[in-house]
Amino acid sequence: GAIRVDVSALQEQGWGGHALAIKLGMERELAAALGADYRRGRGATLVVTVRGVFLNSYAGGGGGGGGRWGGGGGGNTSDSFDSVATLVAPGNRVIATYPVLSTVSAFSAGPWYLPDIDQRRLDGLIKHNAAWIKRYVTG
Repeated sequence: GAIRVDVSALQEQGWGGHALAIKLGMERELAAALGADYRRGRGATLVVTVRGVFLNSYAGGGGGGGGRWGGGGGGNTSDSFDSVATLVAPGNRVIATYPVLSTVSAFSAGPWYLPDIDQRRLDGLIKHNAAWIKRYVTG
């Protein structure tokens, strides 16, 4: 089987050169995750369409407690990666389709003040999404 990643939606959303980096990172991560297990399959192609990547605007600090307005909670601090994984048999027959929405805490990428924070956040999302795709595809 082959692995193809479509990031045209990201290009339309204005990700520019980052869309290509996401495509290459996803292809690399899927190849590593699926490895020989996937290549021994029925010759199906795995087509992953990335529909959106959302980085929360704030990745630093803690999760708020009490505060002036009460309640606490600190708001949403998650990043997400939305994709659809489709297994396509020879002759373009769709075998299965799996929508995959990965949500990862923005805090998990480490210190927010380091210059590579966005890349680390994207790498974490790619790994998380690829792991879910592996789970769906290989069972």
